[in-house]
Amino acid sequence: MLSTEQLLNDALQAAKKADVVVAVLGEPAAWSGEASSLSDIGIQKVQKDLLKALLSTGKPVVLVLVNGRPMTLPWENQNVSAILEAWAGGTEAGNAVADVLFGDYNPSGKLTTTFPLNVGQIPIYYNHKNTGRPMDPSNKFTSKYLDSPNDPLYPFGYGLSYTTFSYSDIRLSKTQLNGNEKLAVSITLTNTGKLAGEEVVQLYIQDPAASVSRPVKELKNFKKVMLQPGEKKEISFDITTGDLMFYNSDLKYDWESGEFIIYMGTNSRDVKSAKINWVR
Repeated sequence: MLSTEQLLNDALQAAKKADVVVAVLGEPAAWSGEASSLSDIGIQKVQKDLLKALLSTGKPVVLVLVNGRPMTLPWENQNVSAILEAWAGGTEAGNAVADVLFGDYNPSGKLTTTFPLNVGQIPIYYNHKNTGRPMDPSNKFTSKYLDSPNDPLYPFGYGLSYTTFSYSDIRLSKTQLNGNEKLAVSITLTNTGKLAGEEVVQLYIQDPAASVSRPVKELKNFKKVMLQPGEKKEISFDITTGDLMFYNSDLKYDWESGEFIIYMGTNSRDVKSAKINWVR
């Protein structure tokens, strides 16, 4: 059995002969699920030592993550050229990863969970309830950390592509609604890059004041759209009172009159917003 030092030396010798280094790291499947808790959900030290050694060669390094849970990756985010989240894939995962790395497929996946910046932020999720003292950098006595940002490393709904997309401001069919009317919301999505690609346009709604505390955002709909380079397309959603409902203190599934904030964007953090008022 080869020692860690010998394995590291073999990896470095192979890296020196390569144009680009693909480092496949992460966790075994058995480390996720029941009875698999860790106090540190970053890449293990022996793997991080390997990654640092590979980076010392000066070659571009692509990190392919094989894992079953979100991980803390602030150092990797700052130092490696790219990160591909492969999760715990099946028998065809290797072929799929190769298609993405060689540019035969333009990735369009989005995270269905939040990646924390560090374990001290956990639990962290996009649809949390508001606090009575929202973060204010100029006021010490608000909800924030002294040694870390409040924001996660990668928010819910996050994902990159080999092309880029831009969003126009939100357009509303109306801003004042009554009863069972329908609201049409839309944006213009533009492929601003040089490659064809798919974007997942996400729709969120916030109910700032209700009889029970409501999340700061809730995903209500999404659409996956293919655009050619330079192509523009109007993306629209219809919102009804069914999208405003929640279980109140009487356990009745209902909605309440008031102001609502509509968000559309590429993930739960990077969004455009518009306000409406809807009464019964």
